[in-house]
Amino acid sequence: MLDFAKELWEFLRERKKFWLLPIITFLVLLGSLIVFTEGSAVAPFIYTLF
Repeated sequence: MLDFAKELWEFLRERKKFWLLPIITFLVLLGSLIVFTEGSAVAPFIYTLF
């Protein structure tokens, strides 16, 4: 996983695509939110946000 992050950073730096960083960060946070709240007691509160 660390190699993937390093390669992604090198791609963003070399191609000057730093505008992709906030989009990737948001998608990772949203994905982790979905994974961690699946089947937990917090899930009903998360559903009200959307």
